[in-house]
Amino acid sequence: MAGEFGKGCHLHLIDGSAFIFRAYHALPPLTRKSDGLPVGAVAGFCNMLQRYAEGQSGPDAPTHVAVIFDYSGKSFRNEMYDLYKANRPPAPEDLVPQFPLTRDATRAFSIACHEVEGFEADDIIATLACQAREAGGRATIVSSDKDLMQLVGDGVEMLDPMKNKRIDRDGVHEKFGVGPERVVDVQALAGDSVDNVPGAPGIGIKTAALLINEFGSLEELLDRAEEIKQPKRRQTLIEKREQIELSKRLVQLDCEMSLDFTLDDLEVQDPDPDKLLDFLAEMEFRTMSKRMAAAFGKEAPVIPEVQAAEVEAAEQAPIDPEKYECVSDLAALQAWIAKAYETGWIAVDTETTGLDEMLCDLVGISLCVTAGDACYIPLTHRAAASDDLFGSDELAEGQMPLQEALDALKPLFEDPSIVKIGQNMKYDAKVFKRYGIDIAPIDDTMLMSYALHGGLHNHGMDSLSERYLSHNPISIKTLLGTGKSAITFDKVPVADAVKYAAEDADITLRLWQLFKPQLHAQKVTRVYEGLERPLVPVLARMEMDGIQVDRDVLSRMSNAFAQKMAGFEAELFELAGREFNVQSPAQVGAILFEEMALEGGKKTKTGQWSTPADVLEDLAAEHDFAARVLDYRQLQKLKSTYTDALQEHINPDTGRVHTSYSIAGANTGRLASTDPNLQNIPVRTEDGRRIREAFVAPEGKVLVSLDYSQIELRVLAQMAGIDALKEAFREGLDIHAMTASEMFNVPLEEMTPDIRRQAKAINFGVIYGISGFGLARNLRIGRKEAQDFIDRYFERFPGIRRYMDETVEFAKENLRVETLFGRQIHMADINAKGPRAGFAKRAAINAPIQGTAADIIRRAMIRMPEAIEGLPAKMLLQVHDELLFEVDASAVDELIGVARGVMEGAADPVVKLDLPLVVDAGQGANWAEAH
Repeated sequence: MAGEFGKGCHLHLIDGSAFIFRAYHALPPLTRKSDGLPVGAVAGFCNMLQRYAEGQSGPDAPTHVAVIFDYSGKSFRNEMYDLYKANRPPAPEDLVPQFPLTRDATRAFSIACHEVEGFEADDIIATLACQAREAGGRATIVSSDKDLMQLVGDGVEMLDPMKNKRIDRDGVHEKFGVGPERVVDVQALAGDSVDNVPGAPGIGIKTAALLINEFGSLEELLDRAEEIKQPKRRQTLIEKREQIELSKRLVQLDCEMSLDFTLDDLEVQDPDPDKLLDFLAEMEFRTMSKRMAAAFGKEAPVIPEVQAAEVEAAEQAPIDPEKYECVSDLAALQAWIAKAYETGWIAVDTETTGLDEMLCDLVGISLCVTAGDACYIPLTHRAAASDDLFGSDELAEGQMPLQEALDALKPLFEDPSIVKIGQNMKYDAKVFKRYGIDIAPIDDTMLMSYALHGGLHNHGMDSLSERYLSHNPISIKTLLGTGKSAITFDKVPVADAVKYAAEDADITLRLWQLFKPQLHAQKVTRVYEGLERPLVPVLARMEMDGIQVDRDVLSRMSNAFAQKMAGFEAELFELAGREFNVQSPAQVGAILFEEMALEGGKKTKTGQWSTPADVLEDLAAEHDFAARVLDYRQLQKLKSTYTDALQEHINPDTGRVHTSYSIAGANTGRLASTDPNLQNIPVRTEDGRRIREAFVAPEGKVLVSLDYSQIELRVLAQMAGIDALKEAFREGLDIHAMTASEMFNVPLEEMTPDIRRQAKAINFGVIYGISGFGLARNLRIGRKEAQDFIDRYFERFPGIRRYMDETVEFAKENLRVETLFGRQIHMADINAKGPRAGFAKRAAINAPIQGTAADIIRRAMIRMPEAIEGLPAKMLLQVHDELLFEVDASAVDELIGVARGVMEGAADPVVKLDLPLVVDAGQGANWAEAH
């Protein structure tokens, strides 16, 4: 539309400086290959300009457009107030040389761009917007800057490019509580910490709006300040009048600048293809060059291949906790939510009062969308109290109301289109669930590392940050302290919490940027996506459901164990010929190695006898005293670790015990149960098995146990190709009983549970590379007898020896082994010498078998919630090869049928097993009856 700007014209004014910083933080560092010039922000800026240009069509398209930049240097406001914007840090070093390039980029797109010395971009935008309005046209300000909202109305509106949301008078009122014409009055009172506008101390946006609405204008308010009822507020307005009036002059935009160009100079122009492609080629933007050339119908310029640093980006960007933002109001939080919607992802971390997700309170939430740009939302930090070491019960100032923040975040956290990134996301998911938020979908950097580096190192955030980002994060101990004087996170000052918590989110995002592309490169995407990530919500739900425990049953067991221990103690006194402290390793050692003169004793550095379990196990087969000490200690452990401790783990709110499963704990993929550990309750002894009687079903319900039958031996038969073992399974033979019959020359019809258990120990011991020494210790038999068992076993199943040798050889060549599902278990010590060599070989033999079995039950667990949906049933526990359910008594058979089908088909269709998986089922009023 040629001619003078007037009625029917539509001017778009783009906040160029905002575009630059968004581009800088949204993309990883990128340098031009030819000379190393930083160009990452320029690339992002060009992408944003292209997307903007492509979106401008139809009747509302602009007739005129300009990108307006801030001039580098001080503005006229610094002459009014020398501390104006004094708190702003300098621009990042690698961004500075990109500023002039963004101007070049704008001109390459044939869009006008302007900046004026001594003025800010907002003033130029204000002047042009007012000129457009006075000329009878319209103006749209493409920015989310709140300072520009004072211009809205009468033909001027704003377009928030992050939300793609138009801001009119109603939108301004929603933000400030007043109309556009009174925005400067509210800002003058509230001040601006970012721009260092002082304002009125103690008065925020909401209070300022209430005052302006009551008195009509800032001038009227200040003239009638004596009428304010609150003494402190009245005093502030009177004493700080000059400061407040200065603040208004600082926030008031200049709409009457003298410009050396006119609105007519800003008419929309089609880009010159040659000019634009030349610029893109100069920047070495190969992808964009090809895209734009195709749009113009031209041949793309030839550009040397650039080495973009996406994978290394997280390592290159500096981590500076001083730059993180404290989000204390809804407007600031909404800006972060908008960033997430623009990128499609957001890193999330929670801070709580403790490590128990079922009992802790939420203290704050940290967010990060681009590396280096993170925030913390303090919610329930307590105010400091000078006379109280642990602080007061009052909330500290400058925090968002808890429910307001959760209400704002809930739609984002539950939006299926936005990926929520976390480190150990199961913890955060459980915390949010207790506050009414089902956070999904998630990505977990801990589990990414586990899929990539299982067996190499632990996967805690601090460790990963040090190893992969070369950054030592702020230690939680520096904030909370240690020991009896340690405090909870809600007592940490907000300013300190911001640095620590936001850093966690920042690091998490960087690790995600680093690990995500490596999943595909190392061929473990299927493991992460199929076995790790989808397990998180399943475990979170199981842990929150918990299992009911009968405190009275535990108490009675504790008393019974105490009496039995007293009996063992009396027997030991008799065997020793005197009384002694049974719980003292030194006194036990003195009796064994001095008074009884047995061999094998070792002393500590202090000269005391040491009697660890392995030493006692070696002696137990030959001497009753050592055997009885072991019995005493095992019973003591049952009492202290289970029957006593489990009572302390009963949640006061639910009456249940809520264990926590570690997904990335064991190298092989096995889950580990902690706080309390419900997987290691001993079942080899009658006393150990009795503990399961305390795990009970509520009235009207039943506990159902489904357990894979000899799954690891079936996996071994598959992986090692052992036909004899496969045939035995196909015939339905009890492998452990068959082994017992052959090893101990006992007919199957005369088999006892104890003999079968010994055979089971042989089966699993041998396939995991146990030595004759180790098997003798486990079975409390002589070493020669144990070695004979192993030799006969290999004669019976020669394929096992071949499998073991081939697996160790593969591990030595590749420094890893793999499960049937592709899980990689790294074996860094496989070529070690000395004592570590034997352990590494046994681990290499064990890992593919145990790991495959673990993968199978993981797959079953992931499928189970959907399969049993609609049934009155819950999956409560996983104990290696067993799943435990709670179900209405009327639906037991239906649950068993459905769950068994899921478990037996869990390997399909990824792995086709030669042998079917078999699942045994049991039910009862308690766990002992069910299993």
